[in-house]
Amino acid sequence: MAKYLIQASYTAEGAQGLLKEGGTGRRRAVDETVGGMGGTVEAMYYAYGEHDAVMIIDLPDTVSMAAVSMMVKASGAMRTMATPLLTIEEIDEATRRQVTFHPPKA
Repeated sequence: MAKYLIQASYTAEGAQGLLKEGGTGRRRAVDETVGGMGGTVEAMYYAYGEHDAVMIIDLPDTVSMAAVSMMVKASGAMRTMATPLLTIEEIDEATRRQVTFHPPKA
């Protein structure tokens, strides 16, 4: 499973939906959307400031995340940003890989 941090901001139309359905109703909708792609919602919180909601979700692969992202954005109800999250073990594996790189010279 691929893990993502989702930061979401409601549009005016999306905020109207939140007012109508409440936080519980929107959480149910997120669970259905993510679950329908074979994933799970690890955590979901509402916030105020730049982002209205933050979530940590697990999805089977990057294509599933792209599909969810496109559908949510196409709705016009919110703007989202998905950040892939890596485990400590994945970073350890990355540090062991040999990478050939030549930086640009001034």
